[in-house]
Amino acid sequence: MDNKKLDNDSEIQLNSEEENPKFMRYKNMLKIEEKRKPEKIQFLLKGLSDKDGLVRRKYAEQLGIIGKPALPHLINALLNSKNVIQRRAAAKTLKLVGDSTALPHLIKALTNDSDSVVQCSAAGAIAIFGEAAVQHLIILLENQALTEMQHGLATWALGFIGANAPNAIKKAATSKNTKVKSAAISALEEHIRQSQDQEAIELVKCSMNDSTENVQVEAIKLVGKIYKIESIIPLLISKLKNKSPEIRKAAVLSLMQLDIKESLHYLKEILEIEKDKNVKIIIELAIRKINS
Repeated sequence: MDNKKLDNDSEIQLNSEEENPKFMRYKNMLKIEEKRKPEKIQFLLKGLSDKDGLVRRKYAEQLGIIGKPALPHLINALLNSKNVIQRRAAAKTLKLVGDSTALPHLIKALTNDSDSVVQCSAAGAIAIFGEAAVQHLIILLENQALTEMQHGLATWALGFIGANAPNAIKKAATSKNTKVKSAAISALEEHIRQSQDQEAIELVKCSMNDSTENVQVEAIKLVGKIYKIESIIPLLISKLKNKSPEIRKAAVLSLMQLDIKESLHYLKEILEIEKDKNVKIIIELAIRKINS
């Protein structure tokens, strides 16, 4: 029977591993470790309650390494712990574990937990799951019973996902729900910047004429954040005469960000008739910046 020596004498592989005493000892150690794992998880979970953030981080990292076996314990801590520090840390640790089966529970924490930091931590964890999280976030945005903060966290998470789920985001940008639509339009920023996707650009262009002010404003803001799209500039300039001060303000800011020289004439023209003081200040600033 030929022996094969491995580095550091860690194991000796024989034709029949069961006959190897070192292999049997190693196998028994693994069994003991498996039996001890729940105890280890409980010990690490307690560490998530530590008042020292660096200490909590060390415990969280160990739970992240354990991975899926720690998942039910972390979910239980997130939803049922009376210790708010532990709930916050559990949400962040679920992000390290990275298992999408945690999504419904993170959504529950975002919508039901009384602590705003737990809600924020849950949103941060939700955002890493990309396309799998999009539909969950849409449901949150459609839920009128949620607070503005919760809608804001869902919008942020959708924006974070952005280019990682372009098709799902583009579909959301056609929603009849204005909150979903405006959030999705805003979330297209990175995708358009990376790919210059014409379908996505057309969605933004159509949204600039949406019947809802919020959607129009988000689309106009987005245009200013990406790059100069020649076909959209005339439409952007036309928004300077819109009845809504918010739309006019968004249009001025986007023209300024893009440094559109041909807009100077129009900006000077509307400055003479603008009645909203805030919009007037922004127009003056835009003229100075584009002129410089």
